[in-house]
Amino acid sequence: MALTFVAPSKDKAELETGTAFTPRFDEKGLVTAVVTDARDGELLMVAHMNAEALALTIETGIAHYYSRSRNSLWKKGESSGNVQTVQEIRTDCDQDAVWLKVSVAGHDATCHTGRRSCFYRAVGVENGKARVTITDEHRHFDPAQIYAEK
Repeated sequence: MALTFVAPSKDKAELETGTAFTPRFDEKGLVTAVVTDARDGELLMVAHMNAEALALTIETGIAHYYSRSRNSLWKKGESSGNVQTVQEIRTDCDQDAVWLKVSVAGHDATCHTGRRSCFYRAVGVENGKARVTITDEHRHFDPAQIYAEK
């Protein structure tokens, strides 16, 4: 039996303090998913989930997301082997975002660039212009080999 979600309560107090998990999907049917490493708390990625991805994640304990660019469901690590096993799921006060604490298998990398985190660049200012600098050069795997056409 597939997991389904009921509509969020319009009662703010019930939404914020009640025990029902009633995710508030946006107009495109998505909620934001913030993903951190359960081991050390490092921010690994931010993604989106539709109801199917969220239900599969809860049911299987393996992170699933919805790709806005591909308009499709995807199981994290399906191609790379860097599967995310969910240790805990939390939701924010108005239930329009979820926080996944995960353990990463494979190369212990989350980003498709081969890095541990998708947040490998810092934003700063140089000569009056916003710039980014890479703060993590370490690649845990070669993306060209992992994502090569099969």
